[in-house]
Amino acid sequence: MLEREKTGLILIDVQGKLAQIVHESEAMLKNIEILIQGCKILNIPIVWLEQNPAGLGRTLPQLLEHLSGHHPLEKYTFNACDTPSIVEAITASGVTEWLVCGIETHICVYQTALGLLSRGYKVEVVADCVSSRTEANIKLALKKLRDNGVGLTSLEMCFFEMLKDARQEEFKKLLTLIK
Repeated sequence: MLEREKTGLILIDVQGKLAQIVHESEAMLKNIEILIQGCKILNIPIVWLEQNPAGLGRTLPQLLEHLSGHHPLEKYTFNACDTPSIVEAITASGVTEWLVCGIETHICVYQTALGLLSRGYKVEVVADCVSSRTEANIKLALKKLRDNGVGLTSLEMCFFEMLKDARQEEFKKLLTLIK
């Protein structure tokens, strides 16, 4: 079970044209938008990554509006844990459990999740907040992630797992987001 006080979110490479052409991009983008908003309501640290922004473009505007107060960390490695400034940000957050979302599931999400796991973090990929250009690559990546010890969760599941009790003041705000 995720523990709110120990959990952070890593947003991976939801950028440019690629973010708009991945499998079921519209649903994924909406879910990530809700995930970011929910993490802000729950006061969950967010580490925001962009892969080669000069080449791939910036994070999509519909997500940017929810990321105020955060700054993207630029990377060129597929495994974000191979970029020292990102490792520093992850360490500085003080959390030990990471929710991971973004694109592409079989490349940067996969390699970063395993990189986090190898560094001793608990990792859960938010399965309805990731995508790749093909559905086959999504399925393969999620299977390999699970086989390698990465947990899988969903947008709603992770929210209610961290909230634990409907009497929490954030409950109604989260409910409004997902309904």
